[in-house]
Formats: sequence, structure tokens, C-alpha cells
Amino acid sequence: MSPRVTVVIPVYNEGEGVVRHLERILRDVLLPAEVLVVHDMPEDTTVPFVHEVARHDPRVRTVLNTYGRGPANAIRFGINAATAPVAVVTMADGCDDPQQIDELARLVDRGVVVAAASRYMPGGQQVGGPRFKRLASRWAGRTLHAFARVGTRDATNSFKAYDTAFVREVGIESRTGFEIGIELTAKAARTGRMVAEIPTIWLDRQLGESHFDVGRFLPSYLKWYFFAFGRRLTTEELAARWESARTATPAKEDSRA
Repeated sequence: MSPRVTVVIPVYNEGEGVVRHLERILRDVLLPAEVLVVHDMPEDTTVPFVHEVARHDPRVRTVLNTYGRGPANAIRFGINAATAPVAVVTMADGCDDPQQIDELARLVDRGVVVAAASRYMPGGQQVGGPRFKRLASRWAGRTLHAFARVGTRDATNSFKAYDTAFVREVGIESRTGFEIGIELTAKAARTGRMVAEIPTIWLDRQLGESHFDVGRFLPSYLKWYFFAFGRRLTTEELAARWESARTATPAKEDSRA
């Protein structure tokens, strides 16, 4: 059966810690699915553990990212490799609730191009994490929802479902960090496409070390934050912008090492 949802998981030396999260995804996702674990290098410590899981469940496979190191490139590569009409991005650290993958995918089936798992709408919650990161993310999400009308109170959360045709139409320009979530939300808003949200409870990672550096990634987030407030654009205009960015001299790729 052809997959209805592609689950994209960027990883970086997660080791054995990825197994528990994969097992939860395989247990909780009921839609026909493929699970792409995207790694930057063949020697990534996550790979052998994913291969062991894949031996018992063919929905899982590893994918070597060739776009350049970093989470943004891994997510771009994973979405481009997706065979399903819906791609859901989730992290390997267990912060996201895999039971919500089906619900997010069904929202895209109904016509939205971005379905967000929201920590900041009624019923949502964020447990743990750095205080400054929590405050900045909440402020950005609420102001974008109130003033830019982006359709979600949590534009910065990476746990989202996307219409893969929409993503391929408007392109992904992000090359660093995890700002793809806010980029595609902003592009959906600027083109008048539908964005929806469901409440989620986000739990700070219990295993391993986070590679998120707020200071380093903040300028990229601010770029897409302000982009969301612009005039209405056609998808053709966005595609032209993406093509221009794609053919320009590439910036130095992000590294999580």
C-alpha cells in the first residue's frame, strides 16, 4: 500500500536513544506510512540502531542527506525524498507526541498546507527547555498569530505536517537550524493558503544533548518572522524567489558538530 504520510526524522549521533522514539512512532501511527531517518554521514551513531529496527519493520529506512550538514538540510532532503502526499517532521529526541502524527496528516488531507502541533494554544503545553527559548518562541508565535494571521500560535515548532506538493512548489530556502517550520508557515500565510493547529504537549528531551543554539539561529528566525508580515504573494512569485535563492552563491552550510 502506498504511504499516506512520510515521517521525516533528522538525526545527529542519537545512538540507541532513537530506538524508543521509533518504536512509539511505529506503534502509534495507524495511517499507511514510511519513516525516513535522515542522517548527514554514514558513520552517524544512529544508523546501526535504525537498521536493526528496520529489519523488523519495513516502514523504516535510513536516508543519507546529500544537501549539506545540519538539520535544515536534513529536513529539506527528507521532504524531497518523501513518496507520500503529506510529510510530518518530528525530532528524534522524543519531545513530540507520535500519537498526533495521524491527526496532523489528516488535516493536510482536508486541504491545509501546514498543520502545526501547537504548544501555545488552549490545551497545549511546553514542559522544560531553556527559559529564554520558551519565552522567545511563545512571543513570536502569539504575535504572528495575532498580527500576521498565520493560522497558528506556534509557528516556530518543528513538529508540523506539510502538503508535499505545496513545499515543492514554494521551495525551502532555510539552510541552518530548525527555522523551516516558521518559513513554510510564513509562506503559507503570504500566499493565502490554509494553516491549522492542534494542541500538543512538548516534553524536553530526556536523553542526549540538544544541539540547538538560540544565539546562532536567531537571525534566521527573525528573517522569516518579519517575512510573514508582507503583502500577499502568488505561488509563482514565491517560486521565483526560491529559484533565485537556490541559484545564488550558497551560504556556508550549518554544522552541528
